[in-house]
Amino acid sequence: MSRVVYEDNHLLVVDKSPNVPVQADASGDSDLLSEMKAYIKARYQKPGAVYLGLVHRLDRPVGGLIVFARTSKAAARLSDQVRRRALGRVYWAVVRGQMAPEGTLEDYLLKNTAENRVSVVAGDTPGAKHARLRYRVLAARDGLSLVAIRLETGRSHQIRVQFAHAGHPLWGDQRYGRPYSKPGEQIALWARELHLEHPTKKEPMAFESPAPQSEPWRLFEREIAAIPAGGAGAGLGGETEKTI
Repeated sequence: MSRVVYEDNHLLVVDKSPNVPVQADASGDSDLLSEMKAYIKARYQKPGAVYLGLVHRLDRPVGGLIVFARTSKAAARLSDQVRRRALGRVYWAVVRGQMAPEGTLEDYLLKNTAENRVSVVAGDTPGAKHARLRYRVLAARDGLSLVAIRLETGRSHQIRVQFAHAGHPLWGDQRYGRPYSKPGEQIALWARELHLEHPTKKEPMAFESPAPQSEPWRLFEREIAAIPAGGAGAGLGGETEKTI
């Protein structure tokens, strides 16, 4: 069950559970947007349809922080923050192999919409989009690296594709991590931090989601506990543009 982290008349910040689609899809499974509309309707006894604006997204298997807008004004202002890269998100991932302490990954990506799959291609490929991210290694053990990531562009499946292309696929990624990922493993990618400006009060707000207690996260339990609040994204520079 996804958890409401913060709510007021303009915002709803939710800690999304893994394997829940953000909005309704062909699977027909329960989705987060509908779940949160039902929550607001019941909590505030609202008659009729409930407005809830979708500002950004997370891939279905990915958990962590996501913000919804409760008014059209908030939706417009939060969407503007996304466009200006002023809505900041820091992701954590566990990847295969030992990476350099910090770095930048830069590629051109092309999405096959029919297969919902993204590939790294040459820069002059028709339809290719530039993709860039920065990362920092927080810990390394047993052939795995715990990394903090900040996107400089927002492309579909960007983190998953770029790390796989660099030879460091995400633990448990069933789409881009094979043959290393085993069936049933949960992808180790988490929307850890969310930073935004309140759409009406203009005050900075910061939220943090605890890392999962399952494998492979528990391998880094000690290192995670030692990281101060907001410390994972320190030194990673600018803001994110759009979720993966």
